[in-house]
Amino acid sequence: MIELIQYAPQTATVWHEPVLIVPSWLLKYYVLDLSPHNSLVRYLVEPGHTLFLISWKNPHAEARDLGMNDYLELGLLEALAQVRHILGGISVHAAGYCLGGTLLAIGAAALGRSIESTSPPLKTITLFAAQTDFSEPGELGLFIDTSELAYLDALMWEQGYLDGTQMAAAFQLLHSRDLIWSRLTREYLLGQRTEQTDLMAWNADTTRLPYRMHSENLQWLYLHNDLAEGRYCVKGRPVSLDDLEQSVFVVGTERDHVSPWRSVYKLYLLTHTEISFLLASGGHNAGIVSEPGHAGRRYRFSTRPKDCPSLNPNEWFARTPVCDGSWWPCWQQWLAAHSSERCAPPGACWKMPRALMYLRPEPIPPIDLSTYLIEPQA
Repeated sequence: MIELIQYAPQTATVWHEPVLIVPSWLLKYYVLDLSPHNSLVRYLVEPGHTLFLISWKNPHAEARDLGMNDYLELGLLEALAQVRHILGGISVHAAGYCLGGTLLAIGAAALGRSIESTSPPLKTITLFAAQTDFSEPGELGLFIDTSELAYLDALMWEQGYLDGTQMAAAFQLLHSRDLIWSRLTREYLLGQRTEQTDLMAWNADTTRLPYRMHSENLQWLYLHNDLAEGRYCVKGRPVSLDDLEQSVFVVGTERDHVSPWRSVYKLYLLTHTEISFLLASGGHNAGIVSEPGHAGRRYRFSTRPKDCPSLNPNEWFARTPVCDGSWWPCWQQWLAAHSSERCAPPGACWKMPRALMYLRPEPIPPIDLSTYLIEPQA
């Protein structure tokens, strides 16, 4: 189901609680680690955060019967259990991106209804461009109705999965000005070839979705809004986001066509816990991959204390001042403020000694290429 990646520490001491990032199964995980200059992974590891990251398996037809609860139990909850096992049972800062954030909110609510431990699994929760109320999903709602889901069900039933190119077409239509028409104008009419960027290369690395999981996701979340309305069940019992007790950091992006920020903001109405909301410039991907030094970046940020009333999104936008620059330092400082004292870095989960991974016992002898050359034939 997943690969759990643990990143090597870069500092002599680290913050006590680790960070676990849960990307969406729609996105390849390395969007958060594209290049050295715009890697959120590197940005977190360098000041001393122990970081784990989930990479979802890209399935074929063999995974057709895996559902949402499989992704929750065998993906998120299994990764959380492994992180706590590696680090001795301490609480974890968990962050979820897009539908990975929605899954994290579901898992945190399910854990919150039954946790009575002095060391709960989750220390804090962070949601990157993740919806929990799907009553207003934005332009994506144009593709989600009963007839469209019946068509998708028939297509996925035959294949066993939804192919990446089929899914990509819908997202291109959501952002057609930038992803379709401007490209056609530039390349076809003007003859100008677009210079490839790391984000464009990542975007071409498509994912596939199992039949059952994608069908349940569209039915339960987008069409019926079961999570926000208290009907979403985990192990036969409905979960409530009002059971969240951890501090929550929520990131929305101003030009998000996948998770509109006013829809992301609706978490305020579903829980009483402390919420810090940050609205960043940019879109669903470029607004999250927004490293320090990136020109033109800005954000708004404020915190609603626990059990306090909240503003509607338009009032919040009008009252919250604009800050220039990347939002990454704001989040990293929030993580540090919600962490315990620093300590020695934890051991890695692999068994192979680091010396064997990076060093050879003897210098590599030069290769005699003549032994590999083929004599020309007459």
